[in-house]
Amino acid sequence: MSRIASTLIYLVIGLAVIGVAAQLLTNTVNFFTSVFIMVGVGVAIFAVLYFLVLRQRPSSEMKKYKQAVKQSKIKYKDSPQNAGRTSKKTNSSNTRRKQRRRASHLRVIEGNKGSKKKRASN
Repeated sequence: MSRIASTLIYLVIGLAVIGVAAQLLTNTVNFFTSVFIMVGVGVAIFAVLYFLVLRQRPSSEMKKYKQAVKQSKIKYKDSPQNAGRTSKKTNSSNTRRKQRRRASHLRVIEGNKGSKKKRASN
């Protein structure tokens, strides 16, 4: 059965090649016109499907990126304003120790640092 199917497929492809060659040699202008119309219709169908179906669903990575940009803008909203200013403070304010804040997404995990495990190298 597969031998008959493959022979039929080769026959159809061969007839298509002969038809395209005959059309190209006898009626060149209409051949290229029909080819351009087929390509144009294909591009139009692809564009409609792309803009209606694929573009409506933003990927999860894009959502995460937009959320990160939004958080960054909120966090650094006054940085560009302060960057342009030159501060004329006294040396005592420069030597003042800046207060460190812990990052909210980091935490300390308590462990037993005093007890040492028995290892083969000891």
